[in-house]
Amino acid sequence: MRRRPNRCSALWILPLLLVSCRSAPEPAGAPAPEERWPAGDAAAADAVRRIVGAARADDRAMERLSGLCDGIGPRLAGSVAFDRAVEWAFDELRADGLDRVALETVRIPVWERGEESLTLLEPGPPRRLPILGLGRSVGTPAGGVTGEVVVVRDFDELERRAGEIDGKIVLFNHPMREQENMFAAYGEAVIYRADAANRAAKHGAIAVLVRSVTTRSLRTPHTGAMREYEEGVRRIPAAAVTIEDAESFARLAARGERIVVRLEMGARRLPEHPSANVIGELRGREKPDEIVVIGAHLDSWDVGTGAHDDGSGVVMAMETLRLLRALDLRPRRTVRAVLFANEEHGLDGGKTYLRDHRAELDAHVAALESDSGGFRPVGFSFAGTDEAAARVESWLELFAPLGELKLSRGGGGADIGPLVREGVPGLGLRVESTHYFDYHHTEADTLDKIDPAEYADALSAFAAMTWLLAESPDPLPRAEPGAARAH
Repeated sequence: MRRRPNRCSALWILPLLLVSCRSAPEPAGAPAPEERWPAGDAAAADAVRRIVGAARADDRAMERLSGLCDGIGPRLAGSVAFDRAVEWAFDELRADGLDRVALETVRIPVWERGEESLTLLEPGPPRRLPILGLGRSVGTPAGGVTGEVVVVRDFDELERRAGEIDGKIVLFNHPMREQENMFAAYGEAVIYRADAANRAAKHGAIAVLVRSVTTRSLRTPHTGAMREYEEGVRRIPAAAVTIEDAESFARLAARGERIVVRLEMGARRLPEHPSANVIGELRGREKPDEIVVIGAHLDSWDVGTGAHDDGSGVVMAMETLRLLRALDLRPRRTVRAVLFANEEHGLDGGKTYLRDHRAELDAHVAALESDSGGFRPVGFSFAGTDEAAARVESWLELFAPLGELKLSRGGGGADIGPLVREGVPGLGLRVESTHYFDYHHTEADTLDKIDPAEYADALSAFAAMTWLLAESPDPLPRAEPGAARAH
């Protein structure tokens, strides 16, 4: 019989004892251990080469990713499909013969999309436009809401035109800028998805529409979570429209045309649902009570199959443990993979993990996350001290088989963010991001968008960094709580 997620409360957690991280005394005049490691350790370079070779030669990662994305499909946290994903991941990790596999309870708020539609009533004959409601949004009353559309570019324009908003539907047509760092571009544009409903409702809007957060579109809307409704502010429905329709509305408004739409959304919230983070461990050979967390979020949106976001990261974490075990590269420290629940509309898995493991927080020496897709690796982001960053950067010479990987400061990941804010050094795998937001949070985030060769190299980089973090003679220096910026 398959193990059910709601049994996770009965699973025990091994007590972890803190041990000294100090190395044996060095001869007078000898360099400190970290000044010679891994440069003076041929075994480290060989380990990285073996990891890269194994990942490139093995198609198990793509097969496993197909099992998740094709076999289970969309897996919104709190859904039956997400429960199946939890069971699938638990069974897969058990089959890999790891030292410990467990489920740890997470309570998840449940949001359901329901049926939804947007109809353009004026100008012209009525026609349906593609939309995706935003996560956490309320639904509309039966029959929907009908109103004239006011098109604004940003919050400044909303405030300037505050007197025009009462009783209207506001469309935020704020474009995402094409730039080298597409995650920075996303951060600049996503504030409109997050805050549009609260900001417009304060001026009497009856609904909001937001331009999808992407730079390219084939008339594909992009969903995502909005911020929770503020106390005392009317809760109005919110949905994303395509770039094409946002631009069309803007042109109509510029010509002085009256734009009227009907928005219908069946979104609703249900009581919290008990689910789980999935845990898998490869126990350290010398310092088993010191922990390197590697992770990704198991949930996806209810559209597409979450191949890049974040099935690719989930399978990287799983395959890292399998590869290290298969290659007999058991590191000094314990590597703990955490497949987090509900990153997309609550970060509940990451928050719950910190709460449940606070007693062993000092044993966590580093955390590594992958949540940027399965593209070609270009480096790592790092949140922590300057000294720790310099040490990690020196390791990147070993990654030459994968090209020239770079270290950037700031970031790490949303799920490991709670650990990073407590001072745990945090890293995030960085990949070539040109096309990530073409598929992000859409029906198009499917397995065919992942190139197997690029994904093998991304897995190689993730697994090699995991091994280095867990094998390093001394752990990375910690930051003061609150000093590091995560995600």
